Amino acid sequence: MEQQESQYARSLIEASLDPLLTISTEGKIMDMNSATAHIIGLSRDEITDSNFFDYFTEPQKAREIYQAVFEKGSVADYPLTLRHISGKLTDVLFNGSVFRDNSGNVLGVVIVARDITDQKRKARELTEAKELAEMANEQAQIAKKNAQLATRKAEEAVKAKQQFLSNMSHEIRTPMTAIIGFTKVLLKTELNARQKEYLTAIKMSGDALIVLINDILDLAKVDAGKMTFEQIPFRPGLSLSAMLHLFKQKIEEKNLRLDVEYDETIPDVLLGDPVRLHQIILNLVSNAIKFTNEGGIKVCVKKVAEKEDDITLRFSVSDTGIGIDKDKLEKIFENFQQGSSESSRLYGGTGLGLAIAKKLVDSQGGDIWVESEINKGSMFSFTLDFLKTDMMPDAEIELMELHSEIKKIKVLVAEDVPLNQLLMKTILDEFGFECDIAENGKIAVEKLKVNSYDVVLMDLQMPEMNGFEATAIIRNRLQLRIPVIALTADVTTVDLAKCTAVGMNDYIAKPVDERLLYSKIVNLVKQSLSSGEQKNEGDYTETKGKCTDLVYLMQRTKSNPALMMEMISLYLEQTPPLVDAMKQGMKNKDWDALYSAIHKMIPSFSIMGINHDFEMMAKKVQEFASSQQQTNGISELVLQLENVCMQACRELEAEYQVLKKI
Repeated sequence: MEQQESQYARSLIEASLDPLLTISTEGKIMDMNSATAHIIGLSRDEITDSNFFDYFTEPQKAREIYQAVFEKGSVADYPLTLRHISGKLTDVLFNGSVFRDNSGNVLGVVIVARDITDQKRKARELTEAKELAEMANEQAQIAKKNAQLATRKAEEAVKAKQQFLSNMSHEIRTPMTAIIGFTKVLLKTELNARQKEYLTAIKMSGDALIVLINDILDLAKVDAGKMTFEQIPFRPGLSLSAMLHLFKQKIEEKNLRLDVEYDETIPDVLLGDPVRLHQIILNLVSNAIKFTNEGGIKVCVKKVAEKEDDITLRFSVSDTGIGIDKDKLEKIFENFQQGSSESSRLYGGTGLGLAIAKKLVDSQGGDIWVESEINKGSMFSFTLDFLKTDMMPDAEIELMELHSEIKKIKVLVAEDVPLNQLLMKTILDEFGFECDIAENGKIAVEKLKVNSYDVVLMDLQMPEMNGFEATAIIRNRLQLRIPVIALTADVTTVDLAKCTAVGMNDYIAKPVDERLLYSKIVNLVKQSLSSGEQKNEGDYTETKGKCTDLVYLMQRTKSNPALMMEMISLYLEQTPPLVDAMKQGMKNKDWDALYSAIHKMIPSFSIMGINHDFEMMAKKVQEFASSQQQTNGISELVLQLENVCMQACRELEAEYQVLKKI
């Protein structure tokens, strides 16, 4: 029976996977299970009667815990480390309890050492992982801050670059305006041959400087993604001929031949941006002439694809010049690149022309490429898509051919530079216009309060009050609809956007092109007269005559009555609720509702041919609803918008009934 009990006890001891052993009061090992022998690395016989404390990495600590068992009767979960004879360490939790004989005398201690090596390893790994995660997070935060700092620095650098270009443009263009302008004036006077030769040389040098400035600014605008492209009707054939005529003298001077091959199947009128097209071709033809000393230049325009609504044209400019090395072809369209290292020294130029041409083509979805052979010549080609149209281009206004009803045009010129004042007065006198000068924006505003003018030429950078501030007052405080043309030596897109935002009708760059200035003034004054406006009358509350013009709608729908009726019907359906929402938003000071109503209303102004001034008015109300910064006159603007929208509804209802009978 005792033997069976002994075997049963042994079975229980051996069943434990953790080390289990008994220790005498002297600290000697009396018995143990196989797990103990395994974790120490010795046999049962070798371990029996050995010193218990010798198997721990901290013997003294093990002794203290062992003594605590006798003092307290038991201890639990004391951390210790057992050492294998090979040096391997095992982390355990020490649990001990005294055992007694039948008389209650303490015989020794029973120890269970629970193996927690894996738990500690996992805990350690978890801790390390957390530390690594924290470190990674710190690094990520640092990287984020560095990235934000780098982004901010990059943005500041772009702004600084744009500001530098803007300032330099203004500083260079301001004196160039006077130089080129007065040179043109002098060239119209009686001169001997030598004087005319000298003045022509001055003008050509000034024009070359302006071309250089334009190249740099255009490159900056394209790089910044701020280049805009118009979609206006133009005659590509006539446009090409007029532009190539500019090179006639230079081609004759170099005894070159100019051949033009134009595909007669191309529609007479297309929709596109003729100014940008001119710029691309001008750069290519200029290059061809520059690098060709004998032979000729050939310009070809061919139709390569045609659909119902659009057409693809290929333009090619070939020459018999010096050609380009094959290894230079890939880089020829990059900034400041020329065909060889000697090109700049021998032929001049910045190396920006082709880069600008490529970016202008790319930005319009076209392709540009070059084929070349040294000493045989080069051919630059590009393709562009154009929309077909039934619209006709605006007729060019010939200089000094004034309509009888607008012969006496009175112009207010806001300009602070005396030379430019004199130049503008000289040019306007030649047009036969009456000119009044204001030295800054503040004086211009005061003059507009008491005098009547047909148009304002507004310089942008002036002391005391600049052109932007003055125009804002003219539009908002004085409530005048008089046409305002910006005079700017800084033609960056940032300023052009600001011109539109404050209510300017157009702009012209310095040095002023007299023909372009004349055209813009006459066109704006004609529009002002035809719309029934009176000079300096700022009351918008009643629109003179019709406030809608369906020309644009007819163009977009190709005069399809059903489609026009559908568009008008949509306007009549959406406008009254939007007007009510606008009024309610203003009344309740619910700026989100006001903003939403105006936002939905604005696109219909241009579609229904409502005067652009009302669209600008709506945008001002929208800006207020967004920021609540400028409250003066906003309620009046809302009332005016209500009036014009309801008048538009009445007019369009009548148009709808007419179309219904077609």
